[in-house]
Amino acid sequence: MEPMEQQNLRPGHLTAHQTARVLGVTLAGLRSIVHRGQLTRSGGSPRQPWYAASDVAALAAKRTGRAAA
Repeated sequence: MEPMEQQNLRPGHLTAHQTARVLGVTLAGLRSIVHRGQLTRSGGSPRQPWYAASDVAALAAKRTGRAAA
């Protein structure tokens, strides 16, 4: 994680890199997920967005369930 991102990151939020890692996608894949409305930004800046950890966990669980079905 970038030192600057770590300093400004609010508790309960993940960076784009962390979010992509949790979801098992690339940053481009994450941008696609956001564009489709499956996940929304909850802070940060346009270049360094944050995502709510609870939203990311819910989406990861949903994606895992779909992959298993």
